[in-house]
Amino acid sequence: MDAAAADPEVPPQAALPIGAGAGRADAAGEHSEADSDARIAAIEDELRAKDEYLQSMQEELETANEELRSSNEEMQSVNEELQSTNEELETSKEELQSLNEELATVNSELQVKVGDLSQANNDMNNLLAGTGIATIFVDVHLCILRFTPAASSIINLIPSDIGRPVAHIVANLVGYDRLVSDVQTVIDTLALQDAKVQTVDGLWYLMRIRPYRTLDNVIGGAVITFVDITEMKRLEDSLIQANAQLRRLAVVVHDASDAITVQDLEGRILSWNPAAVKMYGWSEAEALQMNVRERIPAELREEALTRIRRLSRAEVLEPHRTQRLTRDGALLDVWITVTALVDEGGQMYAVATSERANKTAVGCSEG
Repeated sequence: MDAAAADPEVPPQAALPIGAGAGRADAAGEHSEADSDARIAAIEDELRAKDEYLQSMQEELETANEELRSSNEEMQSVNEELQSTNEELETSKEELQSLNEELATVNSELQVKVGDLSQANNDMNNLLAGTGIATIFVDVHLCILRFTPAASSIINLIPSDIGRPVAHIVANLVGYDRLVSDVQTVIDTLALQDAKVQTVDGLWYLMRIRPYRTLDNVIGGAVITFVDITEMKRLEDSLIQANAQLRRLAVVVHDASDAITVQDLEGRILSWNPAAVKMYGWSEAEALQMNVRERIPAELREEALTRIRRLSRAEVLEPHRTQRLTRDGALLDVWITVTALVDEGGQMYAVATSERANKTAVGCSEG
């Protein structure tokens, strides 16, 4: 059987010449070998390209690995630095906690001191206000730092005047315009200044200007105080008038022809005028060492004491006749007027007598 006919997959073909069929078979074989060589070459080229690509990728991978190793080393270094920084932060945190505790302690102490300072300030303000003494504090530039309420009636001050110069404040003082210069003198020379000043209301004050010294003995300004001496001034004026009257009275008593004496409630002689010296013979120095009992006869002493007790009860005593002893022991008949000396409270503190010799009297008279 023919091979072509035996293979069912080979289509039947027309009968070819024997020579023609052999030529075609040779050509087909050559063509098939050429295609195989081409394919092999192509595959080899493709393999070489892939090898080159793989070689390139391997090199890039190695480069990437090296970079990763370098980065890893850097990351490890950074990690170590971060760990070191973290340890430092932990140490700083502990230090900050310790510092915070110390600050809390200091803050508590400061709060206590602020409370004590506030209490001391309140006590000082109440003390200054309670004394009733007008006080003004000024700094070295003569600006007002603070003042007590009592100062407002002397110097026209209101709370908003704190910080203003003293020269800008109107004072209610009569005839005194040296406040600024006197304060400046105290600050510059530390010389104390005192003056009696009067307000437009007629009140008198003792003004004192003193340096303001800090605890470090630094002059920080001046302190101006006003002490009310109105009553003292009134008493001083009254005393001046009384002294003037006493001087005039002393002249009258000195020149009087009657014996005028003053004795305390115990009978001690306090005053003895020249007429008494002439009438009784004792000098003034001798009389001031005596008691009035020594001049009264023994039988008249009780009556004389009774009259003094009546005088202390504010009873009016009329002039009366009695007897007194002289220095040589003689009895002298006299007319005597007894006057009680009383203080402002109406209490008797001494007795004044005016005695005149009764030349017409004979014999012993009543005490």
